[in-house]
Amino acid sequence: MYYSDYYSDIKYVFQADAKEKTPFFSYDFERFSSQYKESSSFTQSLMWTKVKDWWDYDTIVIEDKGKNTVCQCLVLIKKLPFLPFTFLYAPRGPLCDFSDKETLEQFSKEVKKLCKKHRAFLFKADPYIDENDDEAIGNLTELGFIYNKNKSEDETVQCKSYYLLNIENKTEDEVFAGFHSKWRYNIRLAIKKGVDCRFYGKEKLKDFCMLMEETGKRDGFCTRSMEYFEKIMNAFGEHCRLYMCYKDDIPLSGAIAINYGGKTAYVYGASSNQHRELMPNYLMQWTMIKWAIETGCIIYDFQGIPHFDDENHPNYGVYRFKKGFNGYVKRYAGEFDFVANPLIYRFAKLFKNNL
Repeated sequence: MYYSDYYSDIKYVFQADAKEKTPFFSYDFERFSSQYKESSSFTQSLMWTKVKDWWDYDTIVIEDKGKNTVCQCLVLIKKLPFLPFTFLYAPRGPLCDFSDKETLEQFSKEVKKLCKKHRAFLFKADPYIDENDDEAIGNLTELGFIYNKNKSEDETVQCKSYYLLNIENKTEDEVFAGFHSKWRYNIRLAIKKGVDCRFYGKEKLKDFCMLMEETGKRDGFCTRSMEYFEKIMNAFGEHCRLYMCYKDDIPLSGAIAINYGGKTAYVYGASSNQHRELMPNYLMQWTMIKWAIETGCIIYDFQGIPHFDDENHPNYGVYRFKKGFNGYVKRYAGEFDFVANPLIYRFAKLFKNNL
């Protein structure tokens, strides 16, 4: 498994039933988180708290009688403005066997403790549960979690539709052969035309942010600051790479990828309006996929494909591009809410429609 020395540190982490901070080995937390393979997420890593440093955080860790961890959850904590309450969010958590009712019941109890401890009005979770996993969904709703089944992807915190490429036990040649013929041609064309793609350190973030700003203006979305991308690279260290494509020292495209828990995720991407005929984005994806193969990942995660089923939607082109790499669509169930304070919850919804 692809680990760094980060995991050997002792971190002080709040736990739901603890009155004060207690020593907790981050290695144990990361080891459990990463073992879930397709269901794991870098946002359930303690490293993610260094990125989201304007939130506080806490953890839930449940052990069986043999002291083996059976459920784990990183929870981000955000204070409400002007009110003495908080909002709790478990990004892609918890990590557990959702068919294990006994563990889920204990998890539900820990969530209630956490809500009381932090004066939370709402606990929100969006675990990697398949939308057709009726058993998992039913087990959570039986314990009082509200399933927001009909919430659109424009309203949820995370996208519900992802595009994944299975690379488990496959060679580069085998993976490449699976791409659509036009995609293979475009990758070879980029190489032939002299496009250079490799990973860099933070010294190239200025170029990346320039491309990101250009992409945001072109596609109509707000962009993150360079400081935010620095936080990601600092937090994840060797698990995070900044890939850039250049032609004659001109930046053409860039991406930030995170390698964690048996998956490499394409987290942020940007490209120039110029020289698109050189097909840098195709070469960049292939270069990141090769990193995933080299490090023994089972999944290359293209991340979200919102509105992939609507050919007339402006985002459909994102799906069309990713589809050429011959992966598959994965639809997740979405969000589950535990409302700890109904009155404050109703009040908060007046100002924040996507709670």
